[in-house]
Amino acid sequence: MITTIVTGVDGSDTAGDAAHTAAWLATSLGARLIVLSAYTDFQVHRIQAGSDEFVYTSEGDARLVAESTATALRAEFGDLAVEAMAAEGKPQQALVRVAEEVGAQLIVVGNKRVQGLGSVLGSVAREVTQHATCDVYVAHTHHRRHR
Repeated sequence: MITTIVTGVDGSDTAGDAAHTAAWLATSLGARLIVLSAYTDFQVHRIQAGSDEFVYTSEGDARLVAESTATALRAEFGDLAVEAMAAEGKPQQALVRVAEEVGAQLIVVGNKRVQGLGSVLGSVAREVTQHATCDVYVAHTHHRRHR
């Protein structure tokens, strides 16, 4: 039985689409959703590696991104039990660690960075699927908008 789902957001459309899918799943299953945004000790940094772009923020910025997404999901999915969190570390590491800490049965990530050059260089989705101790749902987020 799935009682807790974790998804990560960074303000990107892909992460927003994956969070929307996670909210739909959580509502359908009657599960709690944790919306997580990762941060580092640096100020905001954008790092481009091939087709991947990683955004690292401070804790306050990460918390705002998570809370903003959680608020939007609450408005759309009225019965959704959702919690916003910020966690230190790279996004893929933070997702796996927090999912373990809260006893989540499912992590939802987007697939934008899974294909092409990104799959050679590494991606959040690929790293999470390799290291998660729970199930991982890779939401199709290419060329799709839910909202």
